[in-house]
Amino acid sequence: MRHEVLLSQGAPGGYDALTYEILHRRMDGLPAESPLAMPLQDWSACDRTPLRSETAPHGMAFRRFLLITATLLIALVGGGEMVRAAASGGFLLGEVLLVALFVPLFAWIGFGFVTAFAGFVRLLAGRRDFDLVDETAPEGRTAVLVPVYNEDVAAVFGRIRAMALSLAREGRARDFDIFVLSDSSLENGRAEYAAFLSLRPTLAPRLYYRRREKNTERKPGNIADWVRRFGGAYDYMLVLDADSLMDGRTMARMAATMDRSPGVGLIQTVPDVINARTLFARWQQFSGRLYGPVATAGMIWWSGSEATFWGHNAILRTRAFAESCGLAALPGAAPFGGAIMSHDMVEAALLRRRGWAVHMVAAPGSTEEFPPSFVDFAKRDRRWCQGNLQHLRVLGSAGFHWVNRLQLLMGGSAYFTSPLWLLLIIAGVVLHVTQGTGSAVATAPWLLGFTLALLLGPKLLGIVWTLIDRRRRAALGGVRGIASGVLVDVPLSALAAPLMMLTQTLNLADILMGRSSGWSPQRRETDGIAATEALCHYRLHLALGGVMLAGVVAGVGASLWLLPVAVGLVLSPWIEMATARQSVLAGVFGVADRPAQRAKRSASVPVPLPARPKALAA
Repeated sequence: MRHEVLLSQGAPGGYDALTYEILHRRMDGLPAESPLAMPLQDWSACDRTPLRSETAPHGMAFRRFLLITATLLIALVGGGEMVRAAASGGFLLGEVLLVALFVPLFAWIGFGFVTAFAGFVRLLAGRRDFDLVDETAPEGRTAVLVPVYNEDVAAVFGRIRAMALSLAREGRARDFDIFVLSDSSLENGRAEYAAFLSLRPTLAPRLYYRRREKNTERKPGNIADWVRRFGGAYDYMLVLDADSLMDGRTMARMAATMDRSPGVGLIQTVPDVINARTLFARWQQFSGRLYGPVATAGMIWWSGSEATFWGHNAILRTRAFAESCGLAALPGAAPFGGAIMSHDMVEAALLRRRGWAVHMVAAPGSTEEFPPSFVDFAKRDRRWCQGNLQHLRVLGSAGFHWVNRLQLLMGGSAYFTSPLWLLLIIAGVVLHVTQGTGSAVATAPWLLGFTLALLLGPKLLGIVWTLIDRRRRAALGGVRGIASGVLVDVPLSALAAPLMMLTQTLNLADILMGRSSGWSPQRRETDGIAATEALCHYRLHLALGGVMLAGVVAGVGASLWLLPVAVGLVLSPWIEMATARQSVLAGVFGVADRPAQRAKRSASVPVPLPARPKALAA
């Protein structure tokens, strides 16, 4: 009734021209509303619902004990050697600082190694605690939610078309409805609505389009708006990103698994990267395919029914999400207060505190794209940094499972590792200059080997696992393709590490000074970065790298371990320009994934965009 009244008053009745046009077409862009209450959660209190989990694997407490114990032992071994070296000449203040910085950083890389090793063993044993059922006939209704914000319209609707056709081939078109939830500008919204009108009659799954005039609370506000207006009509919601692409069989299996697991509130898949064109994106695609499975298997091994949520490529029980995940704004202004930016991990913790299990699965057919350059990744990473820092403010929330608290702590503290590494390097140089060779940096050679083993161990385990599996080996170009990719990946990773270390440090400092990240559209395609842009982004990297390199040449520090850091920083602009190109070098990382290639071809079919309706021409 509210819409009819506003229509009788004309477009100025609170709606912009596009929204008025959608309403004028008898609201054919949306189904009848089915409201579902989504109350805001209280961070300081909960109803103390028992944290039941019928799907929790047996022996989870012992697994977590092994993980934590092994991590602490690694930290103690490394820290013990640092203490021994420092004690040989009497403790100095600088040496105490070195030990204090080194131990938590060593524990961090030790945690990653233990996780990957556990995953490798798990994969060799062929065991899975929780997985998608093979059944593809779900009983409940599922809404596929595609939030968009000023994206490439043809690309988004091409992916929607590919997913709809895949669902139709599986015979599951009637079980899924697809919603495009737009937060785009008026201009972009016009193109989206035109594409929607063109594509909708050609699809078997029902396709709907809704655009908000104000993108309040960004993506979580977009999803919450849908839940409160339409969530009551759907058992499940499959949340995607604008660059997500999922196979219809995988979506049907996810919904059927939710049918058969009434205590599960969320299933998060681990998406593969597809459509990588630049050297940077292709490199990340190759690394994810080669090294990712062991890390993923390890994370699944210790997280159990307290897994995390990445905000996309996941299915959620709609009523569980509505009753558990209304996000109240944090006190204060941005960047630390206001709406929670990295909402996904917090929503996983909120689901778990009300008793719902949250699982992660490694399922085929779940894919996404990756930023095309270091610069574009850093912009996205800055938003994550701000959002993850907000996690530290909800750590003490009532009722959270201790594993969820650990995940929130890790997410928030991860961005402090980069400045800690930088401080460790600077402290080591200063100590060497002021105290000479009798400082704590003169540790036994085995510590360097042990550190390299922890850093490179997950990569080696990923390589071994891939070589064992003939199908995976062939998908990555065979032994020769894997070898050539690794020979480029290892030195490129070493050169890029200082670049990312200083970038994250600067981003963190910027946020701590009160500058919010904002929310701008992502650049998903590029073919090269201009030299002026690269030099602008990396001028501080050049300056610090130049100082370090001059110190190495002059013999200040006299340590070869400082040379790769200096070289990586000095080369930052050129690394950026080289990796942002769609060059033949990208072919070094051979990734031949046929299902992803088929999906890519389906998604690349052009979506006709009809002429703008006359009513919108103004």
